[in-house]
Amino acid sequence: MAEMTSAERVMAVLRREEPDRVPHFEWAVDRKVREILCPGCSYEEFVVRMEWDAILTAPDFRKEQVGPNEWKNEWGITRRYTGEEDTFPVAGPIKTLEDLRRYVPPDPLAAGRYKSLEAVVDQFKGRKAVGVHLNDVFSLPRYLLGFTELMTAFVDCPALVEGLVDLSVEVNLAMAKEVARRGADFVFTGDDYCSARQPFISPAWFRRFLYPGLQRIMGGFKDLGLAVIKHSDGNLRPILDMVVDSGIDCLDPIDPVGGMDIGEVKAKYGDRIAIKGNVNCAGSLARGSIGDVIAETKEVLRRAAPGGGFILSSSNTIHASVKPENYLAMLHTLRMYGRYPISLEHWQGKTTDGFWA
Repeated sequence: MAEMTSAERVMAVLRREEPDRVPHFEWAVDRKVREILCPGCSYEEFVVRMEWDAILTAPDFRKEQVGPNEWKNEWGITRRYTGEEDTFPVAGPIKTLEDLRRYVPPDPLAAGRYKSLEAVVDQFKGRKAVGVHLNDVFSLPRYLLGFTELMTAFVDCPALVEGLVDLSVEVNLAMAKEVARRGADFVFTGDDYCSARQPFISPAWFRRFLYPGLQRIMGGFKDLGLAVIKHSDGNLRPILDMVVDSGIDCLDPIDPVGGMDIGEVKAKYGDRIAIKGNVNCAGSLARGSIGDVIAETKEVLRRAAPGGGFILSSSNTIHASVKPENYLAMLHTLRMYGRYPISLEHWQGKTTDGFWA
């Protein structure tokens, strides 16, 4: 097969096709790991140097400092910076149904809202697939109300839950219209529905409160010509049929900590969705040896890559505890064994100088 561009490779996978080789990208790489692997690199340069097949961005929202290590954004959500790449939500602007009725979300059409996306499209469109982070039906309600308060509202004030879900769907579809118009290739939604043990709410409640909105927003993304990668950590098994039926194109990350098996997911759903994952970032990538990572990466390729429709990545992100040399080992193994037709016994790739340090 002729060599594809990175953009062609990712989009072929999202159509469940077999590309020239298995693509790779991550939702995030902690700045500490990035600095060791590529000192002084910007995010964009890191993406190029690591030969990612997609580059990711998000709408731009203003924020102001409201306390030590705490910042409030345009949504009215206060987040705490802990030194890790991700921030931690500590307070939201909505407490009651009346608060929701008065609440005005950020304007999807505000000047500068898509400045980062426009810069990425200008630099990378056609070379790398351009992905934009939006939300679906759980994260915004969780952040605006608070996680414990949202769990309580499912019982005490169902109308508040329904209103928050509707708000999330409407605002994110309005933003999706703008990112599609500006050249995004796909949307990824990071709304986690589950703990490692089980979903946060029962399948019956998921179907009642979240599934209709999930169908609506996924359908809206698709109507705009945007492919959709759906992320959720944890044990999705009890609600996985609904998640797949909602219209997603790809599921990430098939969380091994949540007991998810990438081979089982591929066998059951691989004719309907692509899959992304799932080298264990809490296990081999963080605590294992280089040999452990090579073995696990080859096993993930064996179980998920045949037939296409697969993106290799970590099982969440390359967080601060991931050993940089282990991330390189995963990349090197992918370069060696990830070219179609997949063969884990013989290296069919090209020279990968610079990926083994």
